[in-house]
Amino acid sequence: MTKFDLHTHHERCGHAKGEIRDYIESAIKHGLQVIGISDHSPYFGSGVDRPHPGITMAKSEFPNYVKEVLKLKEEYKGKIEVLLGVESDFFPEHIETYRKEYEKYPFDYIIGSVHQSGGVSIFNKKRWNGLPPKEQTRHKEEYYRLISESAQSGAFQILGHIDAMKGYYPAFSDIQTAAVEQTIKILGEHHMAIEVNTSGKTKDVGGWYPSDLMLEMCLHYGVHITFGSDAHVPERVGDDWNEVSVKLKEIGFKEWVYFRNKEMQSVPL
Repeated sequence: MTKFDLHTHHERCGHAKGEIRDYIESAIKHGLQVIGISDHSPYFGSGVDRPHPGITMAKSEFPNYVKEVLKLKEEYKGKIEVLLGVESDFFPEHIETYRKEYEKYPFDYIIGSVHQSGGVSIFNKKRWNGLPPKEQTRHKEEYYRLISESAQSGAFQILGHIDAMKGYYPAFSDIQTAAVEQTIKILGEHHMAIEVNTSGKTKDVGGWYPSDLMLEMCLHYGVHITFGSDAHVPERVGDDWNEVSVKLKEIGFKEWVYFRNKEMQSVPL
């Protein structure tokens, strides 16, 4: 069985540790055949080179990032397949700018992630302080509206951590709205893949993204599944891969996928 991890970061983003090579070596150590490098995209919509140093790399650093991954891809040929990816922010107002930047490079895949909703980080737990139920629902529905739009944009092969808003606010999962299922239906219609992202275990919620219930909906609506540890330290590469594989089989999935040259590669479960 091909063991893979498509979601890894490194020191360029400003909040991960280690170099790209460290993540590749960790992947080999953990028995992976495929490792995807997918650091945070720069803020291409900003006029500043690096407006948020602790969150993403500088625009001027992006070509060096691509160059390094491609160099390591060649170097490790025969030992492990290294894929060129990026975790892209999704800002609807800047999508064309981002798309033009990505067209310059030979990406194997692009992960589209909503990190901000309503102008506030999805990981900002203060956003929930004192919000009445109706407002909580509005916040959740805005988040899923953005995720739906990211799928409809056609800019991404994979959508990242589609319920990560629960990371530091576990009660997020209990906010009832039809928007979740409507969004997953849209993902299926657009032949999207979503990741099972095991980094939720490092947050207050203490579990993976997305929930089992959402994975069941994904199976129902024909959404493809991939794996991402979202490792920000090399040791977490491939974290919980076997456990996720077992869970997906229990839910009823027969395969999961990764991407090479933006073409979907199926791996039986």
